[in-house]
Amino acid sequence: QVQLVESGGGLVQTGGSLRLSCAASGRTFSNGAVGWFRQAPGKEREFVAARRWNGSTSRYSNSVRGRFTISRDNAKNTVYLQMNSLITEDTAVYYCAASGRGLIFSSLPSSTEYEYWGQGTRVTVSS
Repeated sequence: QVQLVESGGGLVQTGGSLRLSCAASGRTFSNGAVGWFRQAPGKEREFVAARRWNGSTSRYSNSVRGRFTISRDNAKNTVYLQMNSLITEDTAVYYCAASGRGLIFSSLPSSTEYEYWGQGTRVTVSS
């Protein structure tokens, strides 16, 4: 059984940082891709960042580019989202997603391309 478990969410002030973790179990995604999505209250889920598990290809939404960084640890089978310079608009539930397939660059932001999802971790940025 494949599981993605997020952690690291919490309350932080504007300008602060958080690092989200997503631990995968049940399989590896060495030939696939991983991503982070978020859903703010009253809004639809949106793409945040994604990358192919191997290689350097990554993609970010315009709203987080330059502030967030997605990375992974092979040994721990874990994906991270380092979030810096947080703003109130970053407040949302953050979801980790994974695909066993090697997504092309244009497909990385598409939530329908990911078969596996975590339960979400809440991030609240206060002013």
